[in-house]
Amino acid sequence: MTASVPFSKEYARVATEEAFAIPEMLRLYKELLASGTHDDPGFQSLWGFYGGSPSARATAIYERLQDLDARRIGDMDATGIDVAILALTAPGVQVFDAATARTVSVQANDILAEAIRRHPTRYVGLAACAPQDPAHAAREIERGVTKLGLRGVIINSHTRHEYLNDRKFWAIFEAAEALGVPVYLHPTTPSKNMVQPFIERGLDGAIYGFGVETGMHALTIITSGVFDRFPRLKLVLGHLGEALPFWMYRLDYMHLAGVRAGRYACMQPLQLKVSEYLRRNVWVTTSGMPAAPAIRYCQEVLGEDRVLYAMDYPYQYEADEVRLSDAAPMSAATRRKFFQTNAEELFGFRVQPRA
Repeated sequence: MTASVPFSKEYARVATEEAFAIPEMLRLYKELLASGTHDDPGFQSLWGFYGGSPSARATAIYERLQDLDARRIGDMDATGIDVAILALTAPGVQVFDAATARTVSVQANDILAEAIRRHPTRYVGLAACAPQDPAHAAREIERGVTKLGLRGVIINSHTRHEYLNDRKFWAIFEAAEALGVPVYLHPTTPSKNMVQPFIERGLDGAIYGFGVETGMHALTIITSGVFDRFPRLKLVLGHLGEALPFWMYRLDYMHLAGVRAGRYACMQPLQLKVSEYLRRNVWVTTSGMPAAPAIRYCQEVLGEDRVLYAMDYPYQYEADEVRLSDAAPMSAATRRKFFQTNAEELFGFRVQPRA
């Protein structure tokens, strides 16, 4: 990382997609990888690297994920980040069997809440849950929000190759809507029926596979009618919306064409256009994509209140990325929304003055 970035006097920088891990989860990842009993080549590719490679990148990320104190706060200070919104790293508990997922999600939420108590002006947290058991997941979301003070829900895309458009998972959406907190749909590697062409070309991770898989997942949520059933539900997508804002016209046209043609039994009429759900129910964060034209485009098509800054720590920890985001052309009022107040409104907190 290059030279440090000073804090801004005009706005607080809230980084809204910042990952952490707990040692127990990483230990279980290693056991699962060693056992050969899982059926997830994407998980093997992702955590076979971060959990087993001696490379400088893998080692630094593995260590930083587990640090919720001095090193992480020091890294935030070095890049001028006032507040980090922390969420359990991909694939979270969603690769485990249901019993393990329940146990680890509760443990992770307790550890996160304790870290926030230690650093109340620097951290905000999102609750993990076990979609493998939707009823338990809904209860854990409620506990995380009402008892632990967490401000949303993290879902690391598919759960053992299943997607949230399946109605059996909708208790998660029901709980989030009732509590008024957002669901952050974060990427993981593509599911087993999708991943192989990506792995063969080294494209299964953040370079491309993450965005393709999670953009598809978000689109299935929209086209399955989730937002007709839960019109007040808030969904957050990283990486400037996993490309969906750039496809809005075509998504509208082709979805309507498919419905009219009766081509797919699963594609039924919706109350609104796909683009209208994106504008009404979806917020996007930059998370490692500080390209000014792309940021401005999303602000124009979704609204300035719907685009938030994120770093994607520790996977993309770069001071220059913060500088590029600072330099993106926008008015002072818009810049303050982008870095601070949009996050405050969406996640329901207020940045506290630094000591």
